[in-house]
Amino acid sequence: MASLLLSATAVQAQDTGIGQLREMSLEELSNLRITSVSKHAERLSDAPAAVFVITAEDIRRSGATTLPEALRLAPNLHVSRESASDYLVTARGFNASNANKMLVLVDGRSVYTPLFSGVFWDVQDVLLENVDRIEVISGPGGTLWGVNAVNGVINVITAPAAQNVGRLVMLGGGNRESQAGARYGTSFGDDGHVRLHAKHTDQQRTHAPDGSPRDDAWRSTQAGFRADWQHRGDGFTVLGNVYDAAIGQPQPGTFFTGTPLALGTISASGLNLLGRWERAMDDGATLSVQAYLDHTRRIIPPTLSESLDIVDLQVQHGLRPTGIHSLVWGIEIRHGWDRVGNSLIVAFLPAHVQQHWTSLFAQDEMSLGRDWRLTVGARVDRNDYTGSEFLPNARLAWKPAPDHLLWAALSRTVRAPSRLDRDVHVPGEGPPFTLAGGPAFESELAKVAELGWRGQPTERSTFSATLFRADYDDLRTLELAPAGSGTAVTYMNRMKGRTEGIEAWGSLQATQRLRLAGGYSRLAKRLRLDPGSLDLDGASHLEDPKERWMLRASLDLPAQQELDATLRHVSATTNPQIAAYTTLDLRWGWRPRAGLELSVTAQNLTDGGHTEIAFLPPYRSEIGRSVFFKVAWRF
Repeated sequence: MASLLLSATAVQAQDTGIGQLREMSLEELSNLRITSVSKHAERLSDAPAAVFVITAEDIRRSGATTLPEALRLAPNLHVSRESASDYLVTARGFNASNANKMLVLVDGRSVYTPLFSGVFWDVQDVLLENVDRIEVISGPGGTLWGVNAVNGVINVITAPAAQNVGRLVMLGGGNRESQAGARYGTSFGDDGHVRLHAKHTDQQRTHAPDGSPRDDAWRSTQAGFRADWQHRGDGFTVLGNVYDAAIGQPQPGTFFTGTPLALGTISASGLNLLGRWERAMDDGATLSVQAYLDHTRRIIPPTLSESLDIVDLQVQHGLRPTGIHSLVWGIEIRHGWDRVGNSLIVAFLPAHVQQHWTSLFAQDEMSLGRDWRLTVGARVDRNDYTGSEFLPNARLAWKPAPDHLLWAALSRTVRAPSRLDRDVHVPGEGPPFTLAGGPAFESELAKVAELGWRGQPTERSTFSATLFRADYDDLRTLELAPAGSGTAVTYMNRMKGRTEGIEAWGSLQATQRLRLAGGYSRLAKRLRLDPGSLDLDGASHLEDPKERWMLRASLDLPAQQELDATLRHVSATTNPQIAAYTTLDLRWGWRPRAGLELSVTAQNLTDGGHTEIAFLPPYRSEIGRSVFFKVAWRF
């Protein structure tokens, strides 16, 4: 960081017309239009929520090669890498082995799985050159997005096809991975555009702390398209993807029983197709209809296989009934067909189920004078396990000055049961069963209060800070089953908890060519069991890091060169026992001619290897140093 600051002084004295910082100005970033907070376009500086936007330029200059690695740029997210392909991503704690309290969307399509309410990150291998921005909200988003948006929402938004006219070829490789990608965009008709893309990723296996290799190598191939066109006040979008992945499993392994197993390679494949129609009306009203089909197939030898089909329909209407009101309401209907292939080890019973989800939401944003806004809303979300869930939300915002926003929020949100909570049985050859799911398992509940400020203290700086407190109830535990039930243990809701903390981040345009950014978060989590609870699993007790911080510097050098540095720190935990670690990533980029970009990225330069999530020593991965060379040609 110090060398970058010293270099900036020298660079400023040189010709400033050669390579000015190509990121948006701070004013442009504050005026960036986002949609995830209110489900309508609004300026980032006006959004009453703890929201951080990762721009396409942020991703490019970070050198990230996968979506989870790009998410490390958000200071309000905690990203932990388990293996070559597996990540845990969450906000405000509960970064356990399933990280099931975050809702993740890609172009409006939810990618969480109802099997365990989490995300299979090894199949979210999007071509990062297509991403326009990633909107990251820490805190509840249940009113607008439904159950599972307990601790946050990650909304990955790809660029319209009109922004990618032309060709792109990308090749990269290093000591840990190799990649290849291609894209072709063109126009059709008077106002239509289409984009085709493909990407292949090959990640090498990681190593255990003792240096022995882990059989967790990962290969992924993905291809897709997006078409957009406009006709008067109507906008149409159609996009789709198909993918296939092979994920190694370390040998030997265990699954519930602790017995060593000879594991094979996980096979994952799928396809999705989404269509969206949007209309802007003369009176300021908007109407949108979105539908998508998502098919996934996953085979995990020798434990289980799953084939899942989901059909989702959403209708949303925004209107302004009077001058002081801005109302948005909508309905979502979702149906799933889940077919699990069971084994002698584990079974989901019944093996084949159909699940149905229906939700209705409404939210009104009211102007209370020139500087005050009140937002109130609620959602009723119905699922097959617990019936209807009520998700209300209220937010009050005050602008004491044009460049400053103070806001407060109260929310109630839930995580609905997944098939893992209700239907899992071990061993699969039973009865009798050792574990027979949780037939009485209810939704996990969170009541959250937030207080935040966002502003521009000076023309060259921005800052955002949020204080939060969340009270959790009915958290999942593993308990002794009632006598006579025919099983030993079962899942119940026998734990309460509270998290409190602060999130803060900011940026500084130190010179014309140098931008600095940083973020800090502190979390205190306290859990307590209900009287008589044993929680035999103990996974719910896992500790989250109390502190995390990050510093970033982006420097433009002469001759179309760039230098970027990212320093991250995560504090230690005692349960599980993970040592504190600090990582330094460096990227150098060069554009020798228009459309051609060369770069080299070095990661984890400060240590030979560190663990980010803890299992028994034979099953831990050490995240070590890596170097990645990349060539991108746009023509």
